[in-house]
Amino acid sequence: MSLPLPAHRSLPVPQALAEAISAAGEGALARELNRTLPTEEIRRLAAEGIGRLRVPESLGGLGLNWVQTTEVLVELAAQDSNIPQAIRGHLAIQEDALWNGEGHDGARRWLERLGRGELAGNGWTEPGKGAFHRSGTVVSQTEQGPVVNGVKYYTTGSIFADWLDITARDEEGNELGVLVAREQPGVTISDDWNGMGQRTTASGSMVLKDAEVAEYELRLLSDRFPYQTALYQHVLLIVLAGIAEAAARDIAAALSTRSRTYTHANTATPSTDPQLLQAVGEVDAVAHLARAQVLETARLLDAAFATREAGDQTQLAAANEIELATGRAQVALHKPILEATARIFDALGASGTDRSKGLDRHWRNARTVTSHNPWVYKARIAGDYRVNGTEPVRLWSVGEPDTTTA
Repeated sequence: MSLPLPAHRSLPVPQALAEAISAAGEGALARELNRTLPTEEIRRLAAEGIGRLRVPESLGGLGLNWVQTTEVLVELAAQDSNIPQAIRGHLAIQEDALWNGEGHDGARRWLERLGRGELAGNGWTEPGKGAFHRSGTVVSQTEQGPVVNGVKYYTTGSIFADWLDITARDEEGNELGVLVAREQPGVTISDDWNGMGQRTTASGSMVLKDAEVAEYELRLLSDRFPYQTALYQHVLLIVLAGIAEAAARDIAAALSTRSRTYTHANTATPSTDPQLLQAVGEVDAVAHLARAQVLETARLLDAAFATREAGDQTQLAAANEIELATGRAQVALHKPILEATARIFDALGASGTDRSKGLDRHWRNARTVTSHNPWVYKARIAGDYRVNGTEPVRLWSVGEPDTTTA
């Protein structure tokens, strides 16, 4: 079943989208148990506007800022934490189009696509050496136009998408951001993600074989909006906040209907046992902590976006601030959320571990999300900034270092 939105909150979206968000929670447990991708749910959400939250109303969007967008996405994550992560790459493409503005031909084209409900997926990471220094995915020029060849992994959400955001290099070695139409013979995407959590994000592999790409969809990666890695991390924080909220709602719902207890319990009914209520309260507190933290990083995203007409130094200062903020939030939240998602079982006993209830998914999902972009590096970066004033790294990649050039 879907998890009800707390009575004191409302979402800044049309009723149809709010209903689609609620409906996404209806089959979330069954999808988890059966590893069924939320394809229909994502298409319904896209049709109702989840992919155009920040697009101007004049172009078919909802015109939300990042604080409002975060409110919406946290609730979606509480219903199914896989779905906001699956549209993570899309949110970055939306932001880049907004950053460039309607006066930019490419941005205008993308804002119109987003306004029609089209979705973009992700294809940055590569297996093995990957893109540690240079992408193994290459754009080549042919008589018919540019084509792209390569292998990607962690292509989160791409199975659901109309477009693919690919990192590649051209024949001169320039690092590019490439937008590729998904529905073509040169693109193969597999749902072969084998992680223990976030199992229905479709974070599998992609093979590009002479996949066609329009010339106007080739751009230097460094020309993208300056806080893109912070935005990616912000979406993962949203996912964590949603997981914490889902855990709080699930533990409260389960305890409110639980009848079995122990002879040495404090009361005859679990729902009035003060120690079990304490456990629920601890999970609830962490959910509110995560929500407050992620709304603060959203405020700084809005501040970074507001510098798009300012000079380079102002833009970079804002980008550094949001990069540090999302890193600090990752460091601060990962332990409380992991503890809270395990606390469920202190209140519900052994019956809470029944696999059919799927309550373990909250911990597995949180543990998987917190394994992205390791928090230990973010803690070191925050410390280096605090002590030495060292700026954070704003654009990085993952792979096996080449010892001859590292």
